[in-house]
Amino acid sequence: MADCDHNCESCSVGNCESRIEKVKPNELTNIKHCYAIMSGKGGVGKSLVTSLLASEMNKRGHNVAIIDMDVTGPSIPQSFGLNDKTAGGDETYLYPVLSKKGIKIMSANLLLQNSEEPIIWRGPIVSGFVQQLYTEVVYGDVDYMFIDMPPGTSDIPLTIFQKLPIDGVIVVSSPQDLVSLVVKKSINMANMMYIPIVGIVENMAYIKCPKCNEKIRLFGSDKSKEKIEESGYKVLAELPLDPALSKLVDSGNIEDYETKDLDELIKIIEKQ
Repeated sequence: MADCDHNCESCSVGNCESRIEKVKPNELTNIKHCYAIMSGKGGVGKSLVTSLLASEMNKRGHNVAIIDMDVTGPSIPQSFGLNDKTAGGDETYLYPVLSKKGIKIMSANLLLQNSEEPIIWRGPIVSGFVQQLYTEVVYGDVDYMFIDMPPGTSDIPLTIFQKLPIDGVIVVSSPQDLVSLVVKKSINMANMMYIPIVGIVENMAYIKCPKCNEKIRLFGSDKSKEKIEESGYKVLAELPLDPALSKLVDSGNIEDYETKDLDELIKIIEKQ
């Protein structure tokens, strides 16, 4: 930039991030709010939280879209039963696939003839592609867009935070990792990019006793939760290990899952 002596797009020095020009959606798309769901590492349920959050917002009457930005490990289509679907397109634009209940979904897997085909691209190509998923797809009117981020703090999250107009970040963690370095790295990255953190979702927080409904915390007590909240970041939702939910994900019917566990998080998002 004009008053910098380095490439602002490759760093986060000072206030450079606030001066990088954001990309805009196409003229056929109007996105009111955009939230990124991220995690410090894979396997903690980031895509699950994205799918549940989108489903619950859709049930409340909002127009909802999901972009699966985990290009090399996409799992959103599986949750919604879309593995046999392909996104449409014309000479100018691509079009998302609709879920059974009307959520607009875009993923690299929806552009492949074979969903099991690996995407083997170098970083710069992937970074350009994730911007295209935002700018060259016709989503129409969207109240809430949720971006399922790849895990970690590498190239793709950096591109998304720098180039896309993100309103806030939701961090997903498992109980044993709640106060670990990987979670702190995710939080610190969002802070360095000047993007507010909405809150934290603790996945696999407990199981419910089938007889008495008591919450059994397999990975320990609430001390980790208390510790992270002492740092100023609130745990807004605790999701259980639920075999019924796993079945619905495996069968592509996550929209049929009923939960109130995300209510507090949703209230905060709707107020912003």
